Amino acid sequence: MRTTTVVIGAGHAGLAMSQCLSERSIDHVVLERGEVANSWKTERWDSLRLLTPNWQSRLPGHTYEGDEPDGFRSMPETIDFIERYAEVISAPVQSHTRVTSVRRNGEGYKIETDQGNWHCRTVVIATGACNVPSVPAVAEALPAAIEQVTPDRYRNPGQLEEGGVLVVGASATGTQIAHEVHRSGRPVTLAVGEHIRAPRVYRGRDIKWWMDAAGVLDQRYDEVDDIVRARNVPSLQLAGSPERRMVDLNSLTGMGVKLIGRMAHVHNGKAQFSGSLPNQCMLSDLKMNRLLDSIDEWATESGLDDKVEPPHRFEPTEVEASPPLEMDLSNGAIRTVIWATGFRPDYSWLEVPVLDHKGCIRHDGGAAVSPGMYLIGMPFLRRRKSSLIDGAGDDARDLSCHLASYLNWSSAAALS
Repeated sequence: MRTTTVVIGAGHAGLAMSQCLSERSIDHVVLERGEVANSWKTERWDSLRLLTPNWQSRLPGHTYEGDEPDGFRSMPETIDFIERYAEVISAPVQSHTRVTSVRRNGEGYKIETDQGNWHCRTVVIATGACNVPSVPAVAEALPAAIEQVTPDRYRNPGQLEEGGVLVVGASATGTQIAHEVHRSGRPVTLAVGEHIRAPRVYRGRDIKWWMDAAGVLDQRYDEVDDIVRARNVPSLQLAGSPERRMVDLNSLTGMGVKLIGRMAHVHNGKAQFSGSLPNQCMLSDLKMNRLLDSIDEWATESGLDDKVEPPHRFEPTEVEASPPLEMDLSNGAIRTVIWATGFRPDYSWLEVPVLDHKGCIRHDGGAAVSPGMYLIGMPFLRRRKSSLIDGAGDDARDLSCHLASYLNWSSAAALS
């Protein structure tokens, strides 16, 4: 089977790219290992809501049309939104088609799947950044009696053993899960490493409204000093709750969650933790206040100071002066460890020499080092908002333009 472009992955990013290719009359197919929005359906916990307000779900040819623009969609609602998008744009999705190999084939690519092979001139990888949980090697040293769970397999507190829970990682996923598990009656300890604190609401408006309006989310990858660092920054400590609650470390300790430093080592059933917790929290507060400073500056320049609440700052994160550096994991107090330590992409099927030493595709703003190969849906791919539903559209427009130019150039080169 032949087509001009193969898009691998039918999540929001792959579908956004499909729409932009259709607008350019570039024939293509979207290959999906499961169904549309597969990861949203199979790898999210029950109570999860989007971190972005409903109005911010803007895709090429499709936006939010409900009556709660400032609400936060549940997972079933998000799945419905993406499935509806696929229908609206008539995306040429071939579902239940698992890609087993991608390799160069002359001037294009050969895509092998369990449903047959495709030959194409260009390929777009839209499989996302969250394919495989990044569980640290220290997990192998945990006592066998402790249940270990990753966020893609966590659904709700009811699946966990009764007893204490250690959540490792304090970005959005870790803080939300710690909050939910503690409310179930299980004592929770949260191991805190690098994280970014942020208010859900500031000066009367959602923090995402401010970041969108002030242009923070539109910052480009070629405008930052260290893009590698920027692409690995933890997600903001946010939750999309109807109450618009601020889920930061202070709110968690206020309800009884215990804080401890970054897990460093496990030996003979005892876990050792870094003593950097106070410093990490101080740096997180500093980053938050820098963001709020930039928002205040933009609000003043835009003449909004009289239309919104006055500037204010939040109390510093409270931590023990000398947090515990060790925890006995063999005495039965901790029954479950949840590894909220991030994810990494899975390119085990990619047989083109484009991966770096960390297994990530080498690219320039989504254009891979292999001509005719593109990447979409990754953190800070082209903009700070690239990994959000709202970011996929602008990235897809840019990359489809680049892809079309490449097709024109390669066609002209073949005739010359």
